Amino acid sequence: QVQLVESGGDSVQDGGSLRLTCAASVYNYSSYCMAWFRQGPGMRREGVAAAYTAADYTYVMDSLRDRFAISRDNAKKTLYLQMNSLKPDDTAMYYCAASDCPRGWVLLADQNFNYWGQGTQVTVSS
Repeated sequence: QVQLVESGGDSVQDGGSLRLTCAASVYNYSSYCMAWFRQGPGMRREGVAAAYTAADYTYVMDSLRDRFAISRDNAKKTLYLQMNSLKPDDTAMYYCAASDCPRGWVLLADQNFNYWGQGTQVTVSS
């Protein structure tokens, strides 16, 4: 069983920064692919970034790559999402997700992730 708890969401001004944290309760954390998704008001949930099992193998959605960065600390069983230069369009509930990913990589899509946190709200005001 994998339990994921997100934190770090907040209300910030346009141009601000936040760091989201996802703490995992799982035995072999390093074997899981981890990701961040988000769902804005009236929007479909979308993949934001992923951190795979291979060291330093990460992916960030193209449109966010210049502002967002994902990282993981396997010793602490924690996933991070650093978000800079935030915009009102970034307003969303942000979810942490984990995938068994036996190949060490999965496409960043809802159906490929088995475990989900409850989410943390990010609100960016202009």
